[in-house]
Amino acid sequence: MLTLPYRPAAGIMLLDRDGRVFVGQRIDTVLEAWQLPQGGIDPGEDALAAALRELGEETGIAAEKVELLAKAEDELFYDLPPELVGKVWKGRYRGQRQRWFLFRFLGDDGDVNLVTEHPEFRAWRWIDPADLPALAVPFKQQLYRDLLAIFAAQL
Repeated sequence: MLTLPYRPAAGIMLLDRDGRVFVGQRIDTVLEAWQLPQGGIDPGEDALAAALRELGEETGIAAEKVELLAKAEDELFYDLPPELVGKVWKGRYRGQRQRWFLFRFLGDDGDVNLVTEHPEFRAWRWIDPADLPALAVPFKQQLYRDLLAIFAAQL
């Protein structure tokens, strides 16, 4: 497991006008876990472009409906639990190294559409940022606590 690389990825923390954070409930889990939009960076793709692409692919939110507020200076990492290594991402990665971006949502709830070409979320909602770590799967909770600290000035 330790010889496997981290998957390059981008993540989005999306705030509404009231300072709440968008979370989606994944389709492919039996857990009641929620997460922020995120996904892989394609070869040759810029991290910001990947973040905006993933936001559209996962939420239906168009790039012109968001405004960039901040970005994390450093990559953040998480490791998959041992039982998932070899089962996700075709077994090629041990976890993810992610570039994170904070956006303000400029649209309204009607601009969110989870029925995309490859749906990833079964439900979505706006939450208080402080509630984010407790809603996440255990292996992402520290990463989300780190994100809250990194973006604290804007939250």
